[in-house]
Formats: sequence, structure tokens, C-alpha cells
Amino acid sequence: MWKAGYIAVLAVLTGMFAAGCRSNVVDPVAESCAPAAGDPVTFGFYAFYEPVSYSANPNPASPEFLRHSGYEADLLTALETMERRLVFVRQPIADWPGIWLLPATPEFDIVGGGITILESRTVDPTGRPAIAFTSGHIAFRQSLLVRSEDSGRLASYDDLKGDVRVGVFRGGTGEARLLQITGIASDDGVLVHGTKIETPAGSVVADGTARYTITAAAASPALEDRTHIFPPSTAMPQAVHLWDLSAEAELLAALRDGIIDVVARGEIGSLEAARASGNALVVSAVDSLVRYGGFALDAGNAEMLRCIDERLDWLTGGRRIGYAEWRADPAVFLARAAAWNGGS
Repeated sequence: MWKAGYIAVLAVLTGMFAAGCRSNVVDPVAESCAPAAGDPVTFGFYAFYEPVSYSANPNPASPEFLRHSGYEADLLTALETMERRLVFVRQPIADWPGIWLLPATPEFDIVGGGITILESRTVDPTGRPAIAFTSGHIAFRQSLLVRSEDSGRLASYDDLKGDVRVGVFRGGTGEARLLQITGIASDDGVLVHGTKIETPAGSVVADGTARYTITAAAASPALEDRTHIFPPSTAMPQAVHLWDLSAEAELLAALRDGIIDVVARGEIGSLEAARASGNALVVSAVDSLVRYGGFALDAGNAEMLRCIDERLDWLTGGRRIGYAEWRADPAVFLARAAAWNGGS
């Protein structure tokens, strides 16, 4: 009798322990991130940031332009897999400037596309809090991409002097970080006194005040269409703005052809460009500052933000699983979603 009772108690305790382990390891909470009515969530994605987020065909006239590809596309698919009620209607966005502010409009619920999380990107042009970001699912560092024969001459940001022409994407974190590292701008983006900025309307010269500011969130009105920045010191490089983010091929061609000497951009894009070039281009330097990319939501949508954050944290293993792991195994997020749902 006592043996039977002992076995029964042991079975109960074992079952309780197993259930506890499941709830700690795989916790598919009953609540859904979907709107209460079960409506699809409109997700706007930047269409030209390969391999993080891009349209399958860069031609807006192609039906494949609507198909989301890349790291963030697979992350969204895994989110949908974790709960059937959550459905993303994905819409490509061709224009980069201010893309993170779109969730504050009726057109989009969430926006992504390799967007670096910055406090300056959470407010609208009037300074009103408008946007909240998820906690971050991909690590970003800035880098220098050069021709292989210049990797020794341009091996660090300190090597960027007045005769060096650095190609940058206007309005990206690569541009803002380059200006900060080289001393052309302060940490809050104010250009140093004497900096000459060329625009289609003519040239202007910065006076060292906030009237001439460039950040990764915005630029002073007189500088929005900037094409070339000449710093006041030969110890600082020139910044060349001839391309929008959608024209990466032209930027890389300009680097190969010697029109510019360096491209300052995100490390992930630089590494992919170097691989695709067959070693004609190389990454010569990487910034020490690490920032994270996330999805942008309306600041008032706190419940959806919390819910999606919980699932993103699971999918990325608390930021342990990121771009490198996805590139090695593009199914890694689907496998994590299956585990959330109780699979193996």
C-alpha cells in the first residue's frame, strides 16, 4: 500500500515539475498581440535595406516589390507562427526620411526596416512624443567600406583626412555617426563653425549654432537636400551625399570607380557588399558603439508593444540570437516559434 501511495505522490510531483519546466521554458501566454477585433496589423517595411529588410524586387512596378524579404521578414513570420490571430499585412515603403514616424498616422500600425532605436526618433517635428520602439532585436555598428587596395591607408576613422571623400546615405545613422566621430558635428549633431554645406540651392556655412544641425532623425531645413560637406579643417574628411538609401548600387559603383574613397554605413550592409564584391571591397574599420534596431509603434499602443516585445525576446533568446545566427540558419526563428508553441 505504501509503495502504491508513494508512486502516486511521486507521479503527481513529477507531473507538477514537468509542467513547471514547460511554463518556464515555453510560455505561450493565452493573450494575443493582435487587436481585440482580430484585425490584421499593418506593417510598413523599408524596401531597400538588404539583407535586413527589403522588397524581393526593387522595382516598384513589379508584383514582387510587395513581398517582404530578409532578416526582419523572417522574424515577422515567426511572430505570426507563435499565434494564429496575429497577421501582418506588409506594405513596402520606398522613402526613408522620417519612416519611423509613420505608426503615428492612420496608415500603419508598425514600421520596420533596419531602423536604429534613437531617442531623437521618438518625437515628431514639434517635439511631441509620438513613437515607441520595441526593445531591439538586431545589433548595429557603423563601419568603413573601402577598396581592398586602400585598406591599409584607410584603416581607421583617424585616417579620414581632408582629401578623403566619404560617401554617406543622407539621413542615416552612418552619416550622423561619421560626423560625430570625425568631429565635424557635436554629439547632438551641431556642425562645427566654418563647415561648408553644398545644396542644390547654393552653399551655406555653419556658424556653430543649432541652426546647422544634422542628426539621424532630422536636419535643419537649409541642409535637408545637402550634397557635399566640406569641414573647416584638413584633419576632417569630406562627406559626399549623392545617393538616397534606395540607390546602393550607385554608391558602391562610385566607390569601385574612385569617385569616392570610403563608404560610411552599417556593418551588416558593408560585410554583405564586401562578400558580393569578391574581395574588391573590404571593411577596414568598425565603430565601437553598438546600437540596436527595432520596430516602431505609436506611443499610445503600449499593450501591443509589451506583447510583441515579449515574443521578440523569446525569438532572439534575449538578444543572444541575432543576424549572424539567422544568416547561418534562416529557419532559426521559426524553430524558436515552434518551441514557444510546445514543439521540439
